Amino acid sequence: MSTTTRHARRTSPDFVHRLLLGVGGIVLSLAILLPIIWMVFTAFKPEVDIVTYPPSLFPRALTLEHFFDIWDAIPFARLYLNTVIFAGGVTLFSLLFDSMTGYALARLEFRGKNVVFVIIMILLMVPFQVTLIPLYDLLDSVGLAGTMPGMIVPRMTNAFGIFFMRQFYLSLPRDLEEAARVDGASEWRIFSRIITPLAKPAMLTLGLFHFQYNWNDLLWPLIMSKDIESATLPAGLSMFVGQHVVEYGLLMAGSVLALLPVVVFFLVIQKSFVAGIATTGMK
Repeated sequence: MSTTTRHARRTSPDFVHRLLLGVGGIVLSLAILLPIIWMVFTAFKPEVDIVTYPPSLFPRALTLEHFFDIWDAIPFARLYLNTVIFAGGVTLFSLLFDSMTGYALARLEFRGKNVVFVIIMILLMVPFQVTLIPLYDLLDSVGLAGTMPGMIVPRMTNAFGIFFMRQFYLSLPRDLEEAARVDGASEWRIFSRIITPLAKPAMLTLGLFHFQYNWNDLLWPLIMSKDIESATLPAGLSMFVGQHVVEYGLLMAGSVLALLPVVVFFLVIQKSFVAGIATTGMK
């Protein structure tokens, strides 16, 4: 290829457009990742470097003391286990009930189906804070306030999850289930053996949403926990933020450790996550 041809390609509008998109994407990605990068570097800084002014992104010295001290500062292992049980339990139950409800609204015909769907859409627009006090009073009246089941039960289904799964089920062809009905398969068998395997990308995507939201949730576990031993990681880490003093090193170290499960979850299902987002809502 001649030098003139290469120069012409490099100055063509398409090349310039791709170059600008690439540079813009890199700049935008760095801007989005900057808080996470700062958090990770701060977790390895000595306390004196953290409070130094002007602040510096890169540590002048590396230390692991914050990662060791946090296990003694709060019951970190217990908080981690509580968060795994809470976020994992909510995710599993939500996937079951959201997929079942979404399947019923998308594939079955029954009286009042549209009314139920409208109610779910209305619930999707109601802020959680509006129902917080009545929900707590209800759980307290049945003896579930301050317990792990009381923390999980109200999150066992979700209006967004139902809507998400319904939209995905609407995109699936009806030929397979109609053939199964002709062969005498029950509705539960159709759902569990035919529809659910096809819905794996959407369910993994929804599972990531549920897991991430509940793993990072502060308000509901903070209200429902009776003491630090029954709290979750976000509630435990909030103890490092005082009225006058913030223990940045311990807070950043705990945040890095808390971030790991969500990152691992996303890396495992990233292909299905993209597929689920791309196909949900298509009909």
